Amino acid sequence: MNDDLITLAPAHAADFPDVKRALQDAFALAVIEQFGALEDGPIPSDQDLDAAMAAPGAQTLHVLRSGRKVGGAVVVIDEVTHQNGLDLFYIAVGEHGRGLGRKAWAAIEALFPKTRIWETSTPYFEKRNVHFYVNVCGFHIVEFFHARHPYRHHPANEDPGMDEMFLFRKEMSSTES
Repeated sequence: MNDDLITLAPAHAADFPDVKRALQDAFALAVIEQFGALEDGPIPSDQDLDAAMAAPGAQTLHVLRSGRKVGGAVVVIDEVTHQNGLDLFYIAVGEHGRGLGRKAWAAIEALFPKTRIWETSTPYFEKRNVHFYVNVCGFHIVEFFHARHPYRHHPANEDPGMDEMFLFRKEMSSTES
């Protein structure tokens, strides 16, 4: 059996508490490294995660390595425009550095072959994410949000570092879509 086989599976509502906890643990690594201890609860908040998972067109996915959960994603799929969003993406704590993110992203692209454009965002300080999206996945930074140009999805966000965000876009070529 190939130990590096990455597949995706839909997460169901009963899975959401575990998905949220794993995602918050993964996101906490960078936040704690940059800002110290989390003082106001997990990031993203449960409310933000609930909203993302309940958004129109949202699909919550498990990332599986040989059938074992090693990450997840929330994608928003627009079946009309095929301009889709990667709202949340994580590789579980302890699973980093094995190429799983790259393989998981390739699996997501393959699952939605009609996609014309993918968009995602990440906080400015999350250098690993910036590297991953630009250098590994082929996204381009298309916008920088800050206090005088607020991020449209979180205009009053209190989370550390979320007031300065990069927006990434990847246009799929005709051979990819």
